[in-house]
Amino acid sequence: MSSSPRKKKRSSGPRRLAKVLYRTLVVLSAGVVILWAGWKLASRRPSTADLPPQSSSAVTDAPGTEENESQGLTRKDGTWTFLLAAEDQVSGSTDTIMVCTYDTVNQKIGLVSVPRDTLVDRDGWKYHKINAAYPNGNIANPPDGGILDLKDAVSEVLGIPIDHYVLVDTEIFVEVVDEVGGVDFDVPVHMSYDAPDQDLHIHFEPGLQHLTGQQALEVVRCRKNSDGPGRYPHNIYDAYPDADIGRTRTQQNMVKAIARKVLSNPQKLGSYIEIFSRYVKTDLSLGNLLWFADPALGFDFADLTTATLPGDGTATYRGTEACYALDVEESLKIINSCLNPYTTDVTRDMVRMIQGD
Repeated sequence: MSSSPRKKKRSSGPRRLAKVLYRTLVVLSAGVVILWAGWKLASRRPSTADLPPQSSSAVTDAPGTEENESQGLTRKDGTWTFLLAAEDQVSGSTDTIMVCTYDTVNQKIGLVSVPRDTLVDRDGWKYHKINAAYPNGNIANPPDGGILDLKDAVSEVLGIPIDHYVLVDTEIFVEVVDEVGGVDFDVPVHMSYDAPDQDLHIHFEPGLQHLTGQQALEVVRCRKNSDGPGRYPHNIYDAYPDADIGRTRTQQNMVKAIARKVLSNPQKLGSYIEIFSRYVKTDLSLGNLLWFADPALGFDFADLTTATLPGDGTATYRGTEACYALDVEESLKIINSCLNPYTTDVTRDMVRMIQGD
């Protein structure tokens, strides 16, 4: 008789454990559902922009109908364009200008650099290099005036609408890279530059190496060397044989390397948002960013295409020297293969690519 209670006590333990595990599973499942529902409720599908000012064709964001096709240009479904710009820490202008098109339906991204000296001529402007649009824009609407002017200028040059802008302080490189534990990067050239007045000292040799956030920033900033003549016959100070175009290529590769590391650590989403809020100005809402986060987590970097608009960096225009006059035909090929948000090609009459005197 005395053993019966003991047997009951031993058998009740597994049952109690099973109940605890079951209740825990129910609570966790409910939590996941609530978080997922909250994410979906907070997400907001981003808007799309109108045509560049010089185009009179109508554009729709709902492809596939006769009415839309009769209006002219038609937007691809689920495709957005972005201006990505980074402020120069010395001059305050935009040292880096890129345009990104993200096709969320086909999971393809095109990332194209617009050289900072690209020649422009807009009504009312006294500047003829595109990077001077920020912070010297003509729109009296601080703090967004300059970046909106730059956004409009890039849109006119490329002949496509730019839906949203992302303006970053380059210090974001430091924090994001450190947050993910550094980044492996193949430094392409010898870099040796010292600017004591900026407390800037850049020293790297070519090759694959693990970079901290500060080192990543130094690599993307370097465009000239200060360690003496003889590295390249055409210009003894350029770090790259193709001058600033080479640095642009390095910036593209660094962005890819960091993005790959960031997306491989989605558990740090909260930290990314906090860093983003401190170093980025954008017209995308938090809901828009959450909307893009869902397709971005499944992105395959094999479907990321990068390019730089080709041209001549020795052009002169109305007294301004060393302008970058775009090669229209070759640039159109890149626009249509990497950036075009329309279902039909961007044509020569849609772009505004000024040539030199």
